[in-house]
Amino acid sequence: MLKRKIYDELVAWKSSSNGATAMMIDGARRVGKSYIAEAFAKAEYKSYILIDFGRAPTDVLDLFTNDSSDLDLFFAKLAAFYATPLHRRESLIIFDEVQQYPRARQLIKYLVADGRFDYLETGSLIRLKKNVQDIIIPSEEDHIEMFPLDFEEFLWAMGDEATYPLIRHCFEAKQPLGAALHRKIMNDFRQYILVGGMPQSVLAYMNGKDFEASDVAKRRILKLYHEDVAKFAEGYEDKVFAVFDGIPGQLSKKEKKYKLSSLGKQARFRTYEDSFVWLNEAMIVNTCFNATDPHVGLALSADNATQKCYMADTGLLVTHTFQDKNYTDNELYRAILFDKLNINEGMLMENIVAQMLRHSRSRLYFYSRSDSQNRENHMEIDFLITEGKKIAPVEVKSGNYRSHSSLDKFRKHFSSVIGNSYILYTKDVMIKDGIIHLPLYMAELL
Repeated sequence: MLKRKIYDELVAWKSSSNGATAMMIDGARRVGKSYIAEAFAKAEYKSYILIDFGRAPTDVLDLFTNDSSDLDLFFAKLAAFYATPLHRRESLIIFDEVQQYPRARQLIKYLVADGRFDYLETGSLIRLKKNVQDIIIPSEEDHIEMFPLDFEEFLWAMGDEATYPLIRHCFEAKQPLGAALHRKIMNDFRQYILVGGMPQSVLAYMNGKDFEASDVAKRRILKLYHEDVAKFAEGYEDKVFAVFDGIPGQLSKKEKKYKLSSLGKQARFRTYEDSFVWLNEAMIVNTCFNATDPHVGLALSADNATQKCYMADTGLLVTHTFQDKNYTDNELYRAILFDKLNINEGMLMENIVAQMLRHSRSRLYFYSRSDSQNRENHMEIDFLITEGKKIAPVEVKSGNYRSHSSLDKFRKHFSSVIGNSYILYTKDVMIKDGIIHLPLYMAELL
């Protein structure tokens, strides 16, 4: 079993809610929602029933239509069908892939009010209009987003539970780890970048450190995503495919803003907006918006038409980048690992930072300003985060970290609202010129 942090969140919900709310786990396809839901049910309840709405037979679906007005009969039939006894306040009912049958989600209000059992929902694409337009979303529903494994969870999967507490300590104390340990952790981190955090990819890699097996697993996931686009993005699937397939090329450029001109001379944001929204709400990508005036706040000054589009899992980005090959073999992965391949490493580094920051934030922001008349006004800051009432600029450096003119200009221009300033790079912890330099693997601690 892969150890996941979300498990502890579910335990805390069970205790605090005590049946007053259902819990919805929202996440991309193949991120591990069903697995963790069933593991939680097995360990924390006397019995459970898992209804997979992707495969549930008509007899089960009919219960939600014909018998929901009589909950005694509803539960009796459900228990009989799954041959599982239900115990008051000691059983969990899981609605798996609930977006496939929105009627069941709407019934949550009445099931929770009944109070007999606990309810856990899992869903992908649950925020798409198609999956919510005909139902009333229950207010009795708590919500957790589930992401690919973070770096700490990846280390756990590799059998290492000792390293990350030290990483956290050094982050909090702003002290270096030392050359040897930092080098080891960076090697582990590079493996994490290549493998990614999708459970199937991690499990494949665990068996013999096999990059090729990991890549095969990721290709299956990308194929599934393409099938989802064809199924759920009806009417504009071609545009979604175009945006999605263009991500590696866009991120490989120096300025990573998504240039719609690459999709066609006449391409405009208004015609592609739904495509970006679809990919973001499916949690396949992490979009990052330009905050044009940090003085007034990030959300208030966000320009939604100017955005960067990162893959939600950097391991999937690696496979997506080399999709023209039948498979990405171990030699190719090792070439990337040891920086022997002509690939824009900055693309991978910036994507992994976006991935790590998104785990603790609902929205990502950057800053971009161009001025052809005055070079001093030209600034590009990779990410902006909030720390209390202050804004912290974050620059990602895969190479030369000593040059940071944009960061210097930004700090001067917005000095009244800036707290800490960060450079994330491949070296050890260092504070220089008032800028906190952190190893890339500490990004998820910001």
